[in-house]
Amino acid sequence: MNSTESAVAKANVFAAGAVLWRPAPASPDGIEVALIHRPRYDDWSFPKGKFEPGETAMMAAVREVAEEAGVECVLGRHVARVTYPVPGHRRLKRVDYWAARAVEGEFSSSDEVDKLLWIPPSRMLNELSYPMDRRVLRQFQRVPADTETLLLVRHAKAGRRKRYKGDDRKRPLDDVGRSQAQALVPNLLTFGATDVHSADRTRCTQTVVPLAAKLGVEISDEPTLSEEAYRDDPAAGRDRMRKIADKNGIRVVCSQGKVIPDLLAWWAEQDGVTLPPARNRKGSVWVLSLHDGKLVAADHLDSPFPESPAPAAD
Repeated sequence: MNSTESAVAKANVFAAGAVLWRPAPASPDGIEVALIHRPRYDDWSFPKGKFEPGETAMMAAVREVAEEAGVECVLGRHVARVTYPVPGHRRLKRVDYWAARAVEGEFSSSDEVDKLLWIPPSRMLNELSYPMDRRVLRQFQRVPADTETLLLVRHAKAGRRKRYKGDDRKRPLDDVGRSQAQALVPNLLTFGATDVHSADRTRCTQTVVPLAAKLGVEISDEPTLSEEAYRDDPAAGRDRMRKIADKNGIRVVCSQGKVIPDLLAWWAEQDGVTLPPARNRKGSVWVLSLHDGKLVAADHLDSPFPESPAPAAD
C-alpha cells in the first residue's frame, strides 16, 4: 500500500475490508462484486470490520469477508485506504481495502448482515450507500480484477554484518528475524501463497522456512537473486524474476536489500508502474500484481507485525 496515504491522519481505530469479486461470464464486466446489507444501519457496503488483537490489515480483511459474506477469499492488490472520523467519538477510523477473489463458501443471513448481492461493478455506484465506498470502487476498477500475485520478501533481521565472524553467506537470522519469519506466514497466506523461492543465502532461506513448512513445499534456490550475483549480472536476476512470475501459483521470493529496489525500479519502468514510497526494511514484502504478464500494481507491506493504533485524543 502507498505509505504516503498513512500520513493523512493519525488513526486510532483500525479496520480492513475487501472488494470481493468472482468471475461472471454473463456479466457485462466479466465479474461480479459483493455488497452486504447491514440492518442496523440499513446500508449497502463492502465487507469490513475492526482488527482483532494480533491481526494485520490483510488478516482482518480475510476474516471479515468470511464472517460477513460467508466466503473464503484470496487477496490481490491493495485498493484504497480511507480515514474518517467516527460519529459521536473523538476518534479517527482507518480502513484498508484489498481486492479479494472469492474461493468458496455460501452466504448465510445473520443479525449483523442480512443480505448479500453480487452486482457487476459498472452497475454498482448507485447501490453503494457512502461516497467513500464509491471512491473505493473507482480505485478497484482502475486495474483488472483478475491479476496474478508475486510476493517479494526482503529477508528478516540477521544481526550486523560487521559483527559476524564466519562466512557472510551463512549468516543466520537473529531473534527478531526469527520472529519476523514466523509473523510473515499468516500474512503471506492471505494472498494464497503456494510456492517458495529464495536467494542462496542462509538469512534469506531461513526467512521463508516457516512458510515452506506450513505449505509442505521445498524452497527453490535462486542464486541469481543474491546481492553478489545480481551486482555482477543484473540482467540474469531480472530475467529469472520474470520467469518465476510466469509460473502457475502464487510465488513467494526472498531476496536482499541491494537487489529488491533496483529490480523493482527496472520492472516498474519497463511496465509503466509508479512505485509507492517504501523503506524496504528487513521483513517487508512487496505485493506485485500482474495481468497478462505485465506488472500493473505494486504495494508495499512495511512489517509483518500488527500495527499499534495511535492513542485516542483527550
